[in-house]
Amino acid sequence: MNPSVAPDLEQPQIETAHSPKRWLSDWRVAVLLLIALWSVVYMAGLSKPALLDDADTVHAEAAKEMLQRHDWVTLYVNGVRYLEKAPLMYWGVAASYELFGISEWSTRLPLMLGVLAMILATYGLGCWALGAEGGFDSALVLATALGPFLFTRFLIPDVAVGLWLTLTFWLFMISLEQTKLDQPQAARWVCWGLGVVCALNVLTKGLIGLVFPIGAIGLYLLLTGNLRHLLKMRLVSSALVFFAIAAPWHILAALRNPAQGKVRGFLWFYFVNEHVLRFLNKRMPRDYDTVPLVLFWALLVLWLVPWTVFLPQSLLEVPWRWRDFRLQMTRRQRAYLLFFLWNLVIVGFFSFSTRQEYYTIPAIPGMALLVGGWLQRERAAADDSRERRSGRISSVVLLAVGAIAAAAGFALLALSKPPAPGMDLSDLLRKNPKEYALSFGHFLDLTPQAMGAFRGPLFGFSLAFLLGTLANWILRRRGRAGAGNIALAAMMVVILACVRVSFGIFSPILSSKNLALEIRKQYRPGDQIVVIGLYENASTLNFYSGIPLHSLRTPGGNMWYGTQFPDAPRVWETQASFEEMWNGPHRVFLWAEEEDPPALRGSARYVIAREGGKFIFSNQATVSR
Repeated sequence: MNPSVAPDLEQPQIETAHSPKRWLSDWRVAVLLLIALWSVVYMAGLSKPALLDDADTVHAEAAKEMLQRHDWVTLYVNGVRYLEKAPLMYWGVAASYELFGISEWSTRLPLMLGVLAMILATYGLGCWALGAEGGFDSALVLATALGPFLFTRFLIPDVAVGLWLTLTFWLFMISLEQTKLDQPQAARWVCWGLGVVCALNVLTKGLIGLVFPIGAIGLYLLLTGNLRHLLKMRLVSSALVFFAIAAPWHILAALRNPAQGKVRGFLWFYFVNEHVLRFLNKRMPRDYDTVPLVLFWALLVLWLVPWTVFLPQSLLEVPWRWRDFRLQMTRRQRAYLLFFLWNLVIVGFFSFSTRQEYYTIPAIPGMALLVGGWLQRERAAADDSRERRSGRISSVVLLAVGAIAAAAGFALLALSKPPAPGMDLSDLLRKNPKEYALSFGHFLDLTPQAMGAFRGPLFGFSLAFLLGTLANWILRRRGRAGAGNIALAAMMVVILACVRVSFGIFSPILSSKNLALEIRKQYRPGDQIVVIGLYENASTLNFYSGIPLHSLRTPGGNMWYGTQFPDAPRVWETQASFEEMWNGPHRVFLWAEEEDPPALRGSARYVIAREGGKFIFSNQATVSR
């Protein structure tokens, strides 16, 4: 049997290297290695940096208020209903708060555990479809890829979507194998398991938890001429399992948030506004931007760095010819076709919709499996084989990229200078507010002068990229492809550590934590906090101080819908109501991104704190405590 092909029904021989005894031993060692790698990459520095403004603390605040209100159905942020998101991630974070207290560490813990589960699920599916070594290589790729790490630096549910999709497609492939044995139906645990994981996906990020599996599985069955397989999936009982898990929250949310006067109820807002109208780019309010289509496609490949260079040859293993679809494909071929469709459906869906940089993250496990399977084939091939030659060519390409990146990094180090002591990083940035609707829009503010603040991580990144790609090239030239993979993984451990340090340096631009702590020192009962702009622009003030925020602007953003309800707290201020508040007897703290905001022109003010280009003004002088 070809060592690159996993055991299959059509190939009953058992390869010696993958005998049950060896498999059990390798499984234990592999899992321990993956957990250790995950711990180093994802768990190190879990308490730093501070949580960020916008999605990070908006979502953390929703979990905190869920716990405080003992309401696990209707989400609230800043005392206002927050109905646009599915609840599962918030349940997890609220449970973490209950167990470990409210902190950065406990906020991020559920997300990190989700990453570990996704890595191990990818390993399991890879072992099942590609063999033990292919499973380990797939998990190694996923654990050290750039994209999943970047998009676990703030609290979003997309990694969990990737986990549920991995389990969904694994169960579907098992069902295919079971029915190939002429069983009239797939096993109950398989079909009902599909209902469970699809329901959890819907509770994680809405209807795409159904759209993505149905799209990929439907295309697979259509291409292979096997639509009758659906009749073997126990659709009625599986649907009952799905609805038993997914329906109760939606029903309760609808009952507790009905239409009230001119305010449409939960069902319209959640399903029509947040799903249909968002897809059509007509969501209300339109407070978001969309990534250009070509860039969106390119980012899917970028998120797999450095393993991207092995993707072209991985795709060559996907069955492409129509007649191949209708033949008796091996387990590996079926898996490769499904992994490809997994990516195609996600990218295709968002190509016709609004999109953010991280919307492709649920596709990354599928890409990791494509690449991991090929890495296993390369390592098992003879030295003069096409696979080994292809691997060496990819190592040359990666070395060239590493050399260019290192040269650029060292050039920046030579040109930049450390900032003067006490200088605020924001003074060295060039503001691009029109880009801030994108996840990483603030990083476009960086200038060569600002890079001087990142000299340490920039040096580490540049050196690691150069040495890692060089070691990979040398090892692959010597026929040690597996060692080359380890060199790339070690390189990424260093690079991702440098990224984590850079986030910490940049965090005062993205977070208002220190300003919130300064307000907390001065706060007295009856004081108010006002934000110039949307609530989410300074949501860390609310999370870290525990004090509700008022917004000096017309209703909009994440809080728009909730403020339409008659029982919503009054959190929007006009210029007239703000001036009355500012000139009143109570202390007011004003958060602004300007040193001389128009809202205070002609009014007495005191600067309480300043950091990251943000200011806290007050209508009363600092009080000594």
